[in-house]
Amino acid sequence: MNDDLLTRRLSYERGMLDEGTVSADPFAQFDAWLSEALAMPGIVEPNAMSLATVGDEGRPSSRIVLLRQWDGRGFVFYTNYESRKGGELAHRPAAALLFWWGALERQIRIEGRVERVDNAESDAYFATRPRGHRLSAWASPQSRVVSGKDALEAAMAEAEARFAGDVPRPPHWGGYRVVPDRFEFWQGRPNRVHDRVAYERVADGWTIARLAP
Repeated sequence: MNDDLLTRRLSYERGMLDEGTVSADPFAQFDAWLSEALAMPGIVEPNAMSLATVGDEGRPSSRIVLLRQWDGRGFVFYTNYESRKGGELAHRPAAALLFWWGALERQIRIEGRVERVDNAESDAYFATRPRGHRLSAWASPQSRVVSGKDALEAAMAEAEARFAGDVPRPPHWGGYRVVPDRFEFWQGRPNRVHDRVAYERVADGWTIARLAP
């Protein structure tokens, strides 16, 4: 183990964030930061986000998924409804998202309820996926134990033979939308006095407050 990686201390000095000058709309603030991340060389898949869900026994789990769509309604990702995350969301339809952009020394946390997107929206997105990705949505029993890689390759071959032409969206695959009621924008600062600005949804809009680092 390289102990230097565990003990080194970085000084975050790339930017600052002030609750008095951020956008009044957290979606606009998100758009501004995502645009900078998309334009920043060296950030691989800036739309990658950690998705945290909770199981029946209150046990949390997290994984990286990709943000595929977003607007004022919320943030959309796609997956197998019968996966572990799908099962957890069926029982507890709430989630937390986390974006981390180290090159910008920034993170964004988003929390809210979760709903499925409608079938037309899922169909439209599925149609844009490469053929192999569409076939794997049929072939992979996501999150379940399989006998080995050969079983997955056989399932892919079966899907290829079954869908010689168009590959329709499986009924067990589609989108979820996280509908936020809380955002937190974090900007790294020197001496660990980081800037943290939180938005909370209220009846007539959003409150904005600074949090201690």
